[in-house]
This record gives sequence, structure tokens and C-alpha cells, in this order.
Amino acid sequence: MPARVSANDFEQEVLQADKTVLADFYSDSCVPCKRLSPVLYALEEEYGEKLKVVKININFDSDLAERYEVQAAPTLVFFKNGKEEARLRGAVKQAEIKEAIEKLI
Repeated sequence: MPARVSANDFEQEVLQADKTVLADFYSDSCVPCKRLSPVLYALEEEYGEKLKVVKININFDSDLAERYEVQAAPTLVFFKNGKEEARLRGAVKQAEIKEAIEKLI
């Protein structure tokens, strides 16, 4: 299950991770975010040791949202070796997310 990450553990959990990280910048009041949640859970299960999925609430961690210029929820930011490598915005399909993952793992 994707772990909730905050500004306190972002560096360790995302930037220092030893695998590709998919960071879901979401809001609790966002309907597309809620629909995306089971898709991300399934992808984390499917890719196992190659992918880590984390969730960042933009309302509670607005500093992280600002730092990564997240202007809408959901925004999926892919990190590899501590750097942003790709980004998807809005209600994207599972196939689009898988395509981005495949390019990075």
C-alpha cells in the first residue's frame, strides 16, 4: 500500500530511495485522486521491488507541492536517483502510468 510521505521524511523516502519512486501529489477532496488510488496500489503490487509509490497530501505539505510546482491534483511525479524524471497531471489512465514506469525502471 502506498505510504503517506511528508516534508519530514521526503528526502529519505523519495530522494534517497534505491528504486524509482512514483509520488502522488493528491488532495482528500479530489475525486480523480480517489479514483486513482486503487490503480496506484495495483501498480505498486505489480512492479514490486522495482517501484515505490508514495502519497503526498498537497493540503498538509503545501511546501513540497510548491517546491515541485504542483498546481493541480492529482499530479504524479516520477523520481529516480533523487531527480524528477517524468510527470503526469490529471486523471490519467493506467496505461499512461505504466508507460512512464516502463521507461524508468
